[in-house]
Amino acid sequence: MFIDYEEVKSCTWQAFERMIGRLLLVQGFEDVRVVGQSGDHGADIIAHKNNARWLFQMKHWNVPVGTAVIDETIKATATYGAKFPVIVASNGFDGKASAYCKKLRENGIPLQLWDCQFLVGYLSRAGNGIPNTYPPREYQERAIQGIVNAYSLGKTKALVVLATGLGKTFVAAEAIRRISLIKPIRVLVLAHTNPLVYQLERSFWKFMTKEQRSLVWNGLESPYNWQLSQYEFVFACVDSVASYIQRENSLPNYDVVLVDECHHAGSSTYQQVIEELRAGSDNGPFLLGLTATPWRPDEMQLEDVFGPPVISIDMIEGLRKGFLSNVDYRMYTDNINWEALQNLEGHTFTPKQINRTLFIDEWDDSVVYALRDVWKEQSCPRAIVFCGTIDHAKIMSQKINALGFCNAAAIYSGNGRDGMTQYDKNRVLSDFSEGKVNVVCTVDIFNEGLDVPDVNILVFQRVTHSRRIFIQQLGRGLRISDNKEKVIVLDFVSDIRRFAAGIELKDGLREPERDKPTRIKLNNTVTFKKVTGDDPETERFLRLWLDDVAAIEESGENTSVLKFPPVFLNSKR
Repeated sequence: MFIDYEEVKSCTWQAFERMIGRLLLVQGFEDVRVVGQSGDHGADIIAHKNNARWLFQMKHWNVPVGTAVIDETIKATATYGAKFPVIVASNGFDGKASAYCKKLRENGIPLQLWDCQFLVGYLSRAGNGIPNTYPPREYQERAIQGIVNAYSLGKTKALVVLATGLGKTFVAAEAIRRISLIKPIRVLVLAHTNPLVYQLERSFWKFMTKEQRSLVWNGLESPYNWQLSQYEFVFACVDSVASYIQRENSLPNYDVVLVDECHHAGSSTYQQVIEELRAGSDNGPFLLGLTATPWRPDEMQLEDVFGPPVISIDMIEGLRKGFLSNVDYRMYTDNINWEALQNLEGHTFTPKQINRTLFIDEWDDSVVYALRDVWKEQSCPRAIVFCGTIDHAKIMSQKINALGFCNAAAIYSGNGRDGMTQYDKNRVLSDFSEGKVNVVCTVDIFNEGLDVPDVNILVFQRVTHSRRIFIQQLGRGLRISDNKEKVIVLDFVSDIRRFAAGIELKDGLREPERDKPTRIKLNNTVTFKKVTGDDPETERFLRLWLDDVAAIEESGENTSVLKFPPVFLNSKR
């Protein structure tokens, strides 16, 4: 089992915390968030069960825990607004702590003390199934069967392309679970960042039996060499594996190598690791690639590495077929200064020239008022506002709160004085998950990884020239959820390429199905608007003057994007 006396004794404190997080999932807890880091204000895990928030404090010590930790945990419980405090100690509790706990419980404080004996027994009493209870959707089942069949038929590789919100990790984890039913396997899961490694391990927990153990290997945790061959699942950062290889170490034999966000696999680091493992080659491990955004600037063909896709559904197809939430996309044009076009000179007009000339400065107040108005259109509104800087996120949350129609909070990463403490980030994330915070104004937290299906309003204020980031951000609101009719997108981005992306999205949603007649009517819309109403004239102008719309979205700063120079009566030309 993934918890036993030896495992608890030998693991690191980080692994101990994740071990308890996984145990909670097995026991039916929801929204389990491992938060323990410096600045966590005494909470290592926040979880929910029976509509109540639980706080867990973990101590992986060589000595028993005393009363000081109990006082710290009770204080943290109040700080986090939790109802049930729990202390988990690898080496148990001393007599004073046990007596103190009993006294607190008699006074109505429901403190629980979990030692190693309790943990082993708690897991042993769990069933033999897996925590996941959601059946695959039809397209997910097709993808799962495609992976399992490829493996069973002796093929060496497979590629899954599913847009954000369609469940590519779900597909991979379920497929690997089914493969493990055929025979016991060992799996190496690779990702390009440390946070993504942790996210992937948490996602796979729901598909693992209690006998299967997992290990993290990244820039923050380095397992011993012998451990790499002892665990059924190893979740690793590709940089850590590459450094290990460069030190002339040999990797264990794996049956499956999974590369998440595999559009990064063209890098020399990934190529070195894949080559060393002989993944995807004859007599090597089965190579599985996952991506939601298969575009690479270096024009590497993913199929050359991972083979043809067993499934490929982009965002447009997902919207058309109802696999994603209906989208009501509103692209605002109020800050376009049309008179400034009269000052453009020359025969080519690049995004850099147009953006500098065409758009006025920030217009935060109008954005806040538009958000307030659209708030009334959703029955249970929850919003993410994508901002350009940390200061901008703080300002936007203050302006939103000043109107009093909801509760907003800023959340961001960063280091040093400009960074947000782990406690503050996890407090906001927990409050947002529970609905105590209705709006989060973020710089980078929600670009990828975090999944909040109930989000039904997105506000774009951040210019991004990356099609991948734009799709990832939009995907934060496209996940289907109970009682969610649609996601409303308010796009205030001042960039000519974003307008081109809006036109491309609108045209894509209009195109009829090529292989099947439309059986259901979906309410996906893309409109160009001013704060005061629709603005079809701007859309007509952009369609007339912009060159290849699909190409403009990823065009460089100095690429000509107009079909020919605009002509005005008072133009200098």
